[in-house]
Amino acid sequence: MADALKNLSEISLEGRVALVTGAARGLGRTMAFALCQAGANVVLLDIDAEAADASAHEAAGQPRAGRAMGVACDIRNLGQCRAAVARTLEAFGGLHILVNNAALGPAHVERAAQTRSSLFHEADPEAWGDVIDVNVKGTFFMAHAAAPALIASRWGRMINITTSLSTMQRGGNSPYGVTKTAIEAETLIWAQDLKSTGVTVNSLIPGGAADTEFVSARSRTQIAQTGRKLLAPDVMIAPLLWLCSTEADSVTGARYVGKMWNAALWPAEAARGALEPPVLRTPDPD
Repeated sequence: MADALKNLSEISLEGRVALVTGAARGLGRTMAFALCQAGANVVLLDIDAEAADASAHEAAGQPRAGRAMGVACDIRNLGQCRAAVARTLEAFGGLHILVNNAALGPAHVERAAQTRSSLFHEADPEAWGDVIDVNVKGTFFMAHAAAPALIASRWGRMINITTSLSTMQRGGNSPYGVTKTAIEAETLIWAQDLKSTGVTVNSLIPGGAADTEFVSARSRTQIAQTGRKLLAPDVMIAPLLWLCSTEADSVTGARYVGKMWNAALWPAEAARGALEPPVLRTPDPD
């Protein structure tokens, strides 16, 4: 991997079109703003239409920013995913980057009426299923809807937002941990399925809980008790922009950790330092 890029400020995504799910708040909003400021035209997808529009307006108002548009979409609905892609193509003439960020977290199950504890056998089954529907099925629906447009562009990026290995395995965290493990498998499989199309598929994680509304009050208390600190959402920006640059054309099926990015290094070197072994072993060649 050549160290041609000296710093992230050299990255220009002008002419690229990005679609970010769950973009009205939290990590999604941070990533959508970063892509827009790098010059990309960005569609901010969210189930909350008003919040998506407000965030898009603010994103487009940044210096040197590309255009931005808020679109309401429930990713559990394949028809809505297809409609969102169609609106993106109509507005901007193409699609090059998909960031699969939208998700339900542990708080959704914690708040459910039938949940008695965080243990899987005391969780509300319907709420547990909701998390599967959004995080696994919804991510698939969005990727399925976007893939033809990415392939047609002959250059594309699909970036799946997952979580740390410890979160996937931690007791009392089965719905969320299960879904993110599934998305890690999707990353590896889809990277192979899209081989030779010009479209890469990688996963990206903060490297710990990020300081957003996504983190429940219970989780915040547990984190504070351990002495750990929540991460700033902007730990996602550097690896995201690098993955969306031409410097990462040959990178697919990989997993990057935002907090491990060393901004003092040239981006290609920082990327090597932020690369984490896949959660699942890549299959041996046939």
